[in-house]
Parts: sequence; C-alpha cells; structure tokens
Amino acid sequence: VVAGQYASVLDAIKGQKSEFIFEEETISLTPTVGAFITMNPGYAGRTELPENLKALFRSCAMIRPDLKPICENMLMSEGFIKARPLANKFVQLYSLCSQLLSKQMHYDWGLRAVKSLLRQAGSLKREEPESDENPVLCRALRDFNTPKIPGHDTPVFLRLIADLFIGLDVPVKIDETTKQNVLRVARNQGLQEIGRAHV
Repeated sequence: VVAGQYASVLDAIKGQKSEFIFEEETISLTPTVGAFITMNPGYAGRTELPENLKALFRSCAMIRPDLKPICENMLMSEGFIKARPLANKFVQLYSLCSQLLSKQMHYDWGLRAVKSLLRQAGSLKREEPESDENPVLCRALRDFNTPKIPGHDTPVFLRLIADLFIGLDVPVKIDETTKQNVLRVARNQGLQEIGRAHV
C-alpha cells in the first residue's frame, strides 16, 4: 500500500504537476517533497523492507560512528575535565562487552546507549561537582548497565569495570526510602528478601 502511495507522489513530481490524485482525492503537490527511510538492518526486531518499496528509494550506507570523539565531546559538555582518558575507558568497556558478553536481544553497546549513559553520568557529576571524575563515571557505567545484564554475564562485566578503573571501590548509592518500600511490598506479596534467603 505504501509503495503504491509513494509511487503516485513520485509520478506527480516527475510530471511536474501542481495537483495530483492521491487515494481518490485531488491534493496539491509541493515539488520539493521528499521521503527518507532510516534503517539499521542488523538491529534486533527490524525486518527488511519489501522489494516494491525498496525500488522507489536510493540506498546509501553509513560508516559506524567513531565513539571516542563523540564520547569525549559529550563528557566535556556534561562538565567533565578529564574527558579524553574517560572516553577511552568508556569506549574500551563497551567494545569488550560486545565481544565478551553473551549475545542478548536487549543488549545495546552502540551510540544510543552511549548517549543515554553519558546523560546519566552528567547528572551524577552535577550532584557532586567537586568529586573525582573516575568514580563518577565508574558508578554510572556500573549502575546503569548492571540491571540489564543477566546473572551469568554480571561477573564478567564487573571484572571488566574493575580492570579499567583499577583500585576504585565505588560504593553503590542506595535510596533508603525506595529500598524500604520495595522490601515492604515484597513481604506483603509473600516474597523473600535475597539477603535473607536460605540456600
């Protein structure tokens, strides 16, 4: 259906018409109209375009983004002074994660995930503007990624962070109010706290 609709628009442009029939209605045509499709063919959940629609578009490929300068610039914009060495650690971690962790549908070690995490790191930096930047980024990387990593990959991920941020023991920040609310709801549901489970 979409292929037929867009073909009628292209035919009107080629015919240099000011009006054309679209879905049984006469509509005006802006000759500079254009349509673009952005796709990541290898991305989870994406399907290929049908051939009749593909034929109406000219394809072009883009190279992978260079994450180091992007990461460095975003860190600087979030207020980090040691942006270059931190960007190197960040990109190294994500590169190693994509190679060493198991293949999961929900894993994303690309630009979208990088940007989300850097915003998180920026908010942590603004909360503690005078603190050392290494622990701030370490905490962001660990706390933002750990919840999405299955148990069998967690030790590998934590070891990678420990190797990149040598000697850093960054405590996990816990919101006590949220923790107590979660424990209360868990007890009300008849669930057992992990820390008190009997093995």
